[in-house]
Amino acid sequence: MKALSRTLVALACTAALGACSTMDHMMHSSGSQHVSLTGASEVPAVDTGASGSGTVTVNPDHTVKADIMVTGMEATAAHIHEGAAGKNGKVIIPLTKEGDDHFVSPPGAKLTDEQYEAYKRGDLYVNAHSKQHPGGEIRAQLSGS
Repeated sequence: MKALSRTLVALACTAALGACSTMDHMMHSSGSQHVSLTGASEVPAVDTGASGSGTVTVNPDHTVKADIMVTGMEATAAHIHEGAAGKNGKVIIPLTKEGDDHFVSPPGAKLTDEQYEAYKRGDLYVNAHSKQHPGGEIRAQLSGS
C-alpha cells in the first residue's frame, strides 16, 4: 500500500511539474521583448540625443501590443515597419500617440502571415519620427521569437 501511495505521489508531482513547464512555455511563447531605440540604429544612422524604450509583444496568433516612450525629441509619429537590420521598409502598424512622448499599438493590431514570418526572421523594427528626421530619428530592431 505504501509503495502505491509513493507511486501516486510521484505521478502527481510529475504531472504538476509538466503543467508548470507547459505554462512556462505558453507564457514565453509570446514574443514579448524590451526595446531600446537609438539614432545609431536608424538607416542611415542619426546623430541625436534622443532615445526610446518600451515593450513590443507579438503573440502566436499574430496580435501585436506595443508601448513605447521616447525622450529628447519632439516625436511626430512612431511605427512598426517591415525591414531587416540595416534596411528601411514599409510601415505595417502605425502606433497611436498618447501624449507627447508615448506611443501604443492600436486595439486589434495584427500581423499578416507574411509579416509574422518576417518578425520571426528578425525583419521588423520600431522607430519614431520627428520634423528634423521625417524618415526616423530613433529605431530598434525586433528580434523575433
